[in-house]
Amino acid sequence: MKRTPKPEPAELIRINRYLSMCGVASRRKADEMVLEGKVEINHKVVRDLGTKIDPRRDKIYINGKQIVQVHDFVYLVMNKPRDTITTLSDERGRTTVMKLLHSKHRVYPIGRLDRNTTGVLLFTNDGEFANRLMHPKFEIQKSYLVTCETAVTFEHVDQLRKGMRIEDGKTAPAEVYVMPHSKGKEIGIIIHEGRNRQVRRMFEALGYVVKKLDRVAYGPVTKEGLARGATRSLTRPEVRKLRELTGMPEVQP
Repeated sequence: MKRTPKPEPAELIRINRYLSMCGVASRRKADEMVLEGKVEINHKVVRDLGTKIDPRRDKIYINGKQIVQVHDFVYLVMNKPRDTITTLSDERGRTTVMKLLHSKHRVYPIGRLDRNTTGVLLFTNDGEFANRLMHPKFEIQKSYLVTCETAVTFEHVDQLRKGMRIEDGKTAPAEVYVMPHSKGKEIGIIIHEGRNRQVRRMFEALGYVVKKLDRVAYGPVTKEGLARGATRSLTRPEVRKLRELTGMPEVQP
């Protein structure tokens, strides 16, 4: 008589991670949604942040609408122009990056660039990918070109390289380069952190007025050949490298 094999144990996932994987929100935002009573599991409201679900059996709802996990992942890069804000919508009618984005998929920006900072901004519907890129432990390089009104002194360049104190603590050491033929007014800087408006705040803390701030690269992704305000899909090598940097397996074609 053959024995019926035991079913494999379910892989349980914390609710905030699942919502992130579905592209609904970041894990932090998902926690807020749970605490606000917006999340239901099998039509029962949950408020415990430690709740785990079985994605194969449980049905998840946000404000009464069922959430399904996305498998058709999209990875985009925009060359963000000035005077646009990195939000999904704006009640004051200002131009958002989403208004410039032409994608049939529902995607979200990975991190933020402030209104007048230009350059590389990534988008995806892969929540786990986005969370890992933004997590400080992976130290993804972000490269900027800073244009100041006055020349930056060698002493201040040294401070930027060693790490300096700003409002929310000391920054990690940065790679800093004075651009040739700029009379000391253009500085290339590579950071491995993701604090809000960090590069701008670093220069302002040293007394400089930042005229332009352009993010020229996010990890291996650059804006080369991409017009201001335009968007393209990431190449497979770019996605592969970013996933490699954050310890994620390669996406199968």
